[in-house]
Amino acid sequence: MYVIAGVSGNTGSVVAHALLEQGQKVRVLVRDVSKGDAWKARGAEVAVGSIDDEVALAKAFEGALGAYLLLPPDPGASDFIAQRLASANTMARAVSASRLPHFVFLSSIGGQHSAGTGIIESSHNAERVLGATSAKATFVRAAYFLENWGMVLGAAAQAKLPTFLPPDPPIPMVATKDIGLLAAKSLLAPPAGNSQIFELSGPRDYTSRDIGAVLASLYGRPVEVDAAPVEAVVPAFTSFGISPNVAALYRGLYAGIAKGVVAFDGRGHQVRGTTDAEAVLRGLGAGKR
Repeated sequence: MYVIAGVSGNTGSVVAHALLEQGQKVRVLVRDVSKGDAWKARGAEVAVGSIDDEVALAKAFEGALGAYLLLPPDPGASDFIAQRLASANTMARAVSASRLPHFVFLSSIGGQHSAGTGIIESSHNAERVLGATSAKATFVRAAYFLENWGMVLGAAAQAKLPTFLPPDPPIPMVATKDIGLLAAKSLLAPPAGNSQIFELSGPRDYTSRDIGAVLASLYGRPVEVDAAPVEAVVPAFTSFGISPNVAALYRGLYAGIAKGVVAFDGRGHQVRGTTDAEAVLRGLGAGKR
């Protein structure tokens, strides 16, 4: 039995689907029982709870061989790092109380750093806290999500590609599908030792101009990269309703990418996914008329 959190999102749903397709027993963790109905129809067990509910988590973990864990985003958080550290501590206590033997945690590129990475600091903290439990730990340090480009497809359709990423250096990027597939595979193969780290990126790295070229091909017209300075991050993000605290952390993320701090350190297992940018962007609706 494997417990899967985040089944309403992109990665958790892939993990659960992949395991069910292989005939594995799955228990999905949902906040609302109605969100588990479709999974129950597929043969999964349903546990109701959240990553902030230690009792419900420990109960969900009971009897499981492993669990897929992650820290969901909270764009309205007033103190994102502190709140996510509290969530990580709750998960760690539940892991210990249930004697869960193994977990796979979705971390991030740059997760080895305690500072200088903005919002990724929460992943570093979670690795530290969860890694101190007695369970075997698998950390998937995933590259920049290709799906993030979906937020600017409307502008791309009008020939502009706004971004806070630098336009020219290649950056590791990955599809959430590939994250879920690696996590499912890792759940079935715990590390021989206490822990393991996977540094996961897509089949190739991309510059912002590469993404623009892919979109130009899909839309059948030129798409110009419109790179904004990191100083514009906070005003832009707060205008979308994101809290000033979270917006500032995203500014730190983009600054860390530009400085080369948000990068793999090469000490984990290097893994390349198979889903390219064109497949992701097409799936998000790019090029459809």
